[in-house]
Amino acid sequence: MKSHARVVVIGGGVVGCSVLYHLTKFGWTDVVLLERSELTSGSTWHAAGGMHTINGDPNVAKLQKYTVELYKEIEEYSGQDIGLHMTSGLMLAATHERFDWMKSLLAKGKYAGGEATLISAREAHEMMPLLDPDQFVGAVFDPHEGHLDPYGTTHAYAKSAKKNGAEIYLHTKVEDLVQLEDGTWRVITDKGEIKAEHVVNAAGLWAREVGRMVGLELPVLAMEHMYLITEDMPEVIDFNKTTGKELMHCVDFDGEIYIRQERNGMLMGTYEKDCRPWSPITTPWNFGHELLAEDLERITNELAVGFRHFPAFNNAGIKKIINGPFTFSPDGNPLVGPVRGMTNYWSACAVMAGFSQGGGVGLALAQWIIEGDPGFDVFAMDVCRYGDYATLAYTNAKVRENYSRRFSIRYPNEELPGARPLLTTPIYDRLKDAGAVFGASYGLESPLWFAPKGEVDAFSWRRSNDFDVVGAEAKAVRDSVGLMETSGFAKYKVSGKGAEAWLDKILAARIPAIGRMVLAPMLNEAGKLIGDFTLAKLGEEDFLVIGSGIAEDYHMRWFEQHLPKDGSVSLEAINLGLVGLSVAGPNARAVMQKLTHLDLSDAAFKFMDIRRMDLGMAKAIVGRVSYTGDLGFEIWMKPEYQRYLFDAIMEAGAEFGIRLFGLRALNALRLEKSFGSWSREFRPLYGPLEAGLGRFVALSKQTNFIGKQAAIAEKAEGGTLRLRTFIIEAKDADVIGDEPIFYNGEARGWVTSGGYAHASGLSVAIGYVPKDIADEADGWTIELLGEVLKARPQPQTLFDANGSRMRS
Repeated sequence: MKSHARVVVIGGGVVGCSVLYHLTKFGWTDVVLLERSELTSGSTWHAAGGMHTINGDPNVAKLQKYTVELYKEIEEYSGQDIGLHMTSGLMLAATHERFDWMKSLLAKGKYAGGEATLISAREAHEMMPLLDPDQFVGAVFDPHEGHLDPYGTTHAYAKSAKKNGAEIYLHTKVEDLVQLEDGTWRVITDKGEIKAEHVVNAAGLWAREVGRMVGLELPVLAMEHMYLITEDMPEVIDFNKTTGKELMHCVDFDGEIYIRQERNGMLMGTYEKDCRPWSPITTPWNFGHELLAEDLERITNELAVGFRHFPAFNNAGIKKIINGPFTFSPDGNPLVGPVRGMTNYWSACAVMAGFSQGGGVGLALAQWIIEGDPGFDVFAMDVCRYGDYATLAYTNAKVRENYSRRFSIRYPNEELPGARPLLTTPIYDRLKDAGAVFGASYGLESPLWFAPKGEVDAFSWRRSNDFDVVGAEAKAVRDSVGLMETSGFAKYKVSGKGAEAWLDKILAARIPAIGRMVLAPMLNEAGKLIGDFTLAKLGEEDFLVIGSGIAEDYHMRWFEQHLPKDGSVSLEAINLGLVGLSVAGPNARAVMQKLTHLDLSDAAFKFMDIRRMDLGMAKAIVGRVSYTGDLGFEIWMKPEYQRYLFDAIMEAGAEFGIRLFGLRALNALRLEKSFGSWSREFRPLYGPLEAGLGRFVALSKQTNFIGKQAAIAEKAEGGTLRLRTFIIEAKDADVIGDEPIFYNGEARGWVTSGGYAHASGLSVAIGYVPKDIADEADGWTIELLGEVLKARPQPQTLFDANGSRMRS
């Protein structure tokens, strides 16, 4: 065994072998894979081997498309037969609600060149005669689906990697990982040690154990997963003989099953409601090619639906039942990327759809290791999308929920109840008593809207029962004053002698004067947006940075990677050590003035001013800014002051009819100002000029901030995209994101976010289109739930186009 390697990949499943292959493909040949048993010894060997390109997240869908297209390449390069069956596939809808969901899913792929089409239930029956068309409303046909041999595919990756110079050591169990002072790793195995620059945890079922070797508790859990294989079926044999084709892959969402042909019979798998975690605390090291006990009773309900939807199964004998463990993260997406707080420790685990996503995961991670960036936006799979709230028990609850709902509809306004409530603020009960309907973001309960007594969210793809109430909340802000909680934002304290110089390098904006704030984009080396913050200077060496709550670990990882090593900068993620309230609307100043003797007039406390002050008896940090785009104040305080300040503000605002508002009203208000948001308008896909943030990038400052040269180039060349706002002739539904934007009938762009701007009475979409047509006035349409709707550009913001309200 080698004593040194540039990268050691731990785990010989399809993901580990894909990572190994992609590292060698990009020229890193001094790489090693360690497997405690044989290749495919974890979840890979008993996988059903299905694959598809469609995904609700277009960025993940691109990786799946890459994975499927890669198979012929590795089969040819390795000489290993992978048993590839490109049968095409159907996604079936048994309800009109499911069919609406499929329409939106199909639309997302149009601007990416997707080839899937919407078809009727009768057309689906003609393609797949085993299904009963009377049980379905319609379907999506995807030509890029099928299945393969998991064993052959994994070995094709492995042989390709070895052909490029990689080494693979089987029956070599990793027993410990120790990082040395120089950042390199001692990879300690039962066969000796390897010193490595990078370690990749692709250990699958044992990812938790490999994480624990370095004090890490990864949010991953294995679930029992069952599928059955029938005996030979005459219907299958007849179809093969008559058409010369194999029966296609089918996903029956409402039946919570999937099926495909297996030799002369069929395979049927389930995602059952009565699901079971496997080995929830620790995974035994001696587990390998064993299967778990059969438990058909647990999937009886799903099988009953399956047999009704596919009647031929009623006459088929069962030849084999497979029950084996697969790993999942809380939201079902992989956990990929560098782990925060560690040097060169990489995660490539929880890839439950390994044969749809394994190639893309390997591509992203290899590029990340070699180039320092995955090469595209993988936030949906980033291991840093979870914080330390994702404990073992949290993961157990959310994974079980996700598994049991894997084929269920997730409506745009649906909040899932698993592992909730977890994080709450001191006014949680006050808000709940006021009718708050909460959503959970980064583990924290945040009010979405305030429902009348007895009402809860009615889930729908179309406007729901919250519509009028959210409208009233938004109008209350525009007409007088509203109060909302803002504790869900991420807060960072940056201090020390080197604080200003460090911030000047890591952020693209100018550093503000003491008592002032600026909007501060953050770029990667390629000049793409990886963050948008409010940067406040509270003192000579004292800064407060406010950003997106869901990206706290993501941003802390970047911050920490770029901190100076001389200790001149102190960085702290304050999290719920500071909680927040926001007062907004034309009467916001009048309400706030009742709480302080300080002069809050525009002359004394200007737009984007910030200072520490007492509000009543409470100490707070108050900034003259509001994401509503109206006159407003953001207030940050220690948690022990929040209840007092909440009551004080509500009392001071009573004479003005102050009203609580939630995140849905905030969305309606920010749409009127065309304000973007992180993970929608602002992502590593876009440059600041494209995203409309060019004026906040200080290209003329002397500091060579990260991404400066790329930003200069973008300005000179103009980029390729432009962020634009559209008014849609909507009916009973509004866009939510990823819908295609058409220009003269051709899909040319995509919606990033949208909704109904209640105060203006208009349906709004924000999205990216090519710069060469971005300022065209006519010819625009947007597809929504299968209907193509007229859209017109909105060059000026709907509300307060000159900014006089928020600045006065």
